Amino acid sequence: MKLPQTVNILLLGSGGREHAFAWKIAQSPRLEKLFIAPGNAGTRSCGVNADLDPSNFPAIKQFVLNNYINLVVVGPEQPLVEGVKDYFLNDSEIRHIPVIGPSQEAARLEGSKEYAKAFMSRHGVPTAAYFTVTRDNVEEGCAFLASDQVQAPYVLKADGLAAGKGVLIINDLAEAQAELRAMLEGKFGAASKKVVIEEFLSGIEVSVFVATDGKSYKILPEAKDYKRIGEGDTGPNTGGMGAVSPVPFATPEFMEKVRTRIVEPTIRGIREEELDYTGFIFIGLMNCGGEPKVIEYNVRMGDPETEVVLPRITSDIIDLFEGIAHGTLEEKTITVTPRTAATVVCVSGGYPGEYAKELPIQGLSTATAGESGMESEGETIVFHAGTALKGGETVTAGGRVLAVTSLGDSIPAATERSYGTIEGITYEGKYCRRDIGRDLL
Repeated sequence: MKLPQTVNILLLGSGGREHAFAWKIAQSPRLEKLFIAPGNAGTRSCGVNADLDPSNFPAIKQFVLNNYINLVVVGPEQPLVEGVKDYFLNDSEIRHIPVIGPSQEAARLEGSKEYAKAFMSRHGVPTAAYFTVTRDNVEEGCAFLASDQVQAPYVLKADGLAAGKGVLIINDLAEAQAELRAMLEGKFGAASKKVVIEEFLSGIEVSVFVATDGKSYKILPEAKDYKRIGEGDTGPNTGGMGAVSPVPFATPEFMEKVRTRIVEPTIRGIREEELDYTGFIFIGLMNCGGEPKVIEYNVRMGDPETEVVLPRITSDIIDLFEGIAHGTLEEKTITVTPRTAATVVCVSGGYPGEYAKELPIQGLSTATAGESGMESEGETIVFHAGTALKGGETVTAGGRVLAVTSLGDSIPAATERSYGTIEGITYEGKYCRRDIGRDLL
């Protein structure tokens, strides 16, 4: 079974990841029409923004029918965790339309840290030791923190979705115990009604991305992202301040360990447990002295990693979607440039705390991603993450505002291009880390 030769696609989401997907989809000769719901000020250069809430499934159904959509691509995790795939499969009018993304049950691999850890345990996927805490066993949780099973720094993770901010790493035992109680009392809302305490893994992180049709898989380019707000990885966690691909320490030998010890048992587990999984798996790994261990699963592509992974893929993304959707992924070929991609995220002043919105952005006209691939001048693209249009002007609309991606023959060459472009973009309170990729040199 195949998609039509030319397809109408609905892409759900509004961030930098979705702009990167829209940019890549728009390059395909197989695209008829692309709609992005709700999109942002940047995605309109790649298709048509649709004023739709990705979690309003009845409205999405009506839009899909009215616009003869052949394929739905889900960018963010929330609609997947809420069951958008199941909604389509359970409706006779739209069940024939493929959704790129897992079922609600399979999406628990991201939606619940405890579910993911138990899945890893069942299938022998190497990961950190853990203990699950609720209000009912908070004293046991405090005792576990004080036991010899974990040492400082202590890792506390909200079980549910917390927009990339539900993880605390704390050096002091008393502070960790106090934060555990605060999380269970609602520090991260419903997401931390349950908290997973984890053994701290010492090493360097890498993100591995896998496309799967539920039976076979393709490993996409890996990336390293930078989660903390401050240079030298200091300050609070954010949704991500930048990313680099490829990752120098992810050697062929290391990636073979990842494939055999982590990717293979994960896909085998999905098959054995009969999970409906047609989409992307983001595996957050720690390289512990050359040995890979899983930190977490996400059930979609990462952000800002997508902004460096997709620019390195030179093959047609609609062909990849077709393989994922119709169980023919094994037949598909993915081609990747060996060049380095680096993205630097520009954020609002005050992020990840409180920040102002609707601040005018200047300097975008010469540096925004369109349909034609990397910009010919310097091979740089500006992906919009948190932007909107107001009175015909592009304004800030989120904490992470822009992700500036460049290709180069080395990490310094790529990052230098991105920083050069950032110099020409201005808005009140603009901030970016100036050390993206430096630790990899």
